[in-house]
Amino acid sequence: MDLILLLKAVILGVVEGLTEFLPISSTGHLILAGDLLDFNDERGKAFEVIIQFGAILAVCWEFREKLVKVVLSLNSSPSSRRFMLNLIIASIPAMGLGFIFGKHIKAVLFSSIPVASAFIVGALIIFWAERRQEKNSNTNTHIHSVDDLSYLDALKVGIAQCAALIPGTSRSGATIIGGMLFGLPRTVATEFSFFLAIPVIGGATAYELLKLWKNPVAISGEFTLAIVIGFIAAFISAFICVRWLIHYVAHHNFTPFAWYRIVFGLLVLITAYSGVIAWSH
Repeated sequence: MDLILLLKAVILGVVEGLTEFLPISSTGHLILAGDLLDFNDERGKAFEVIIQFGAILAVCWEFREKLVKVVLSLNSSPSSRRFMLNLIIASIPAMGLGFIFGKHIKAVLFSSIPVASAFIVGALIIFWAERRQEKNSNTNTHIHSVDDLSYLDALKVGIAQCAALIPGTSRSGATIIGGMLFGLPRTVATEFSFFLAIPVIGGATAYELLKLWKNPVAISGEFTLAIVIGFIAAFISAFICVRWLIHYVAHHNFTPFAWYRIVFGLLVLITAYSGVIAWSH
């Protein structure tokens, strides 16, 4: 048994779970962590996508009552149908662009320098969004929950999510901050981001599983065990993070995450150009 591989799986699972729903880019952190752990080959990239589903299950469990209610009342509740359609509408732009340009983006941008740069640019956008939200605190006061979102609101968030195709941007950051820039309250934008992760990341996970299924050589017993361990680690850490974030956004803004992005991005750039760490390029 390769204990080093299993330890890497635990570390990457925890990194995924803690960063998936925060506006700091789970993909960016996984790329950098994969570099440090020497787990950034094709199997490592597939592993990173698959364990994301563990984080999605954490959201499903946290909001299980809402999700069950929506599914059971689709035929009788206009609100449930609108909620489901909103998720579909918001998922289409990023999933479509990802299908068309995904391979090119991975080939060009999945390395340390683009990720670090995206960290810093994303931080500046967060500062802008938070300042704009403070100045327009009364905008869209009729929106108090995800059930109040219109189809146009969902489309706007879906378009904003397309920015997350750039690693280091953050899917949750793009949807939350994008929603805020379009006038949604911080708490509503955050909750909708949770739900939107289900179809988007679920679809990406299914696609990676299909590729692995067609390439059984890559699925060894130890690698399968590593996926299971990483999956569990991602679920547990994501569940803790989601619970914490729900309470956090009710009373705080995302400015601390912007500062974190700047410090982390600069640290990666400095270590890369100084040769202290041989990040991938």
